[in-house]
Amino acid sequence: MPGLAPSEIRQQFPIFSHHPELAYLDNAATTQKPRAVIDGLAAFYEKQNANIHRGIYSLSAQATLQYEQVRRKVAALIGAPGPGGIVYTSGATAGINLVASSFLLPRLRPGDEVLISAMEHHANLIPWQMACRQAGARLGVIPMSPVGELDMAAFRQMLSGRVKMLAITHLSNTLGTINPVEEMTALAHRKGIPVLVDGAQSAAHLEIDVAGWGVDFFAFSGHKLFGPTGIGILYGRAEHLEAMQPVIFGGDMVRNVTFEETSFAAPPQRFEAGTTHIAGVIGLGCAVDFVSRLDRPAVRARVEALGQYARALLAEIPGLRFIGEARQAGAIVSFVLDRVHPHDLATFLSAEHIAVRAGHHCTQPIMQYYGIPGTTRASFTLYNTREEAERLAAQVREAQKFFT
Repeated sequence: MPGLAPSEIRQQFPIFSHHPELAYLDNAATTQKPRAVIDGLAAFYEKQNANIHRGIYSLSAQATLQYEQVRRKVAALIGAPGPGGIVYTSGATAGINLVASSFLLPRLRPGDEVLISAMEHHANLIPWQMACRQAGARLGVIPMSPVGELDMAAFRQMLSGRVKMLAITHLSNTLGTINPVEEMTALAHRKGIPVLVDGAQSAAHLEIDVAGWGVDFFAFSGHKLFGPTGIGILYGRAEHLEAMQPVIFGGDMVRNVTFEETSFAAPPQRFEAGTTHIAGVIGLGCAVDFVSRLDRPAVRARVEALGQYARALLAEIPGLRFIGEARQAGAIVSFVLDRVHPHDLATFLSAEHIAVRAGHHCTQPIMQYYGIPGTTRASFTLYNTREEAERLAAQVREAQKFFT
């Protein structure tokens, strides 16, 4: 297993041997895949491919065993009590929608409230907005400061008996802010409010302890954890999953079916109708193995230091302004440059083999708050280097000269 040196870790990712000039700084959108994940997917399709559950032959039994073992790996990674609370989904978006539709909506009444923050990704905003609209409830928004930190005093004031759900991002995909989800969960629980944490950005970079924090739900995507696309995880507390009804129906999620009625399987299978993304689950297991062998606190410290280094270099550029300057932040750096549109800047950087993201990042309310159309966003992870941060800053300077 690679050590902490980015050069050693980088060797585990084949894309960089095919594109040695690439500075890939779009990790908040998706991460690159290590050889272990690519080989794991190929091995499944080449040597072990079969459908799972009820297949009375060895290939199916082996596939089923692998598929179910990944639940245990994921549970260990995020500090869940056991595999029974690990539901396979297509991604964080699907997990959040499942909770909004199956857990919240049946208990939401006119006059109730759902709380989200001012920095949520659309995937952790729209499902709650639609549930509130359908039930005649209100969507409350926890305000934030200009530097991108939540107003905790306002949050405490908003916790009332009318609130039926708190949904909060752990690490903002646009601002980089790391929110105090453990503290917020404790405050919400004192009022009997269940909590969902959007861990799409944090699962790969922060230590997660869903049981220790007491969160009710935690959702994340595999593709931002160095795994395949199209696979995600919803963790739910056992009592909640038992009380929830499925919203997608079909095979493999039932106990008994007649023409008159259907009884459903116990969780988590209850929420996994049809043939799921079996290979994706296997690949996710390989990704979890990969990150679990790392010294995660040390990796986090190095990556966050790299983000701070990039900020320091960019801060020296006249006319550059950061969007999001929270004291507790991950390695996500969003900025605007005077007289240069984010799309133009990203296009210029692409020509120099630097991959960044430009636009509103599925956080249009954040852009409205700051009065801007979008930002340029550089997001770092374990295979990025100081040299890439230096290239980024140097080429932003060149772009400024070119466009102005």
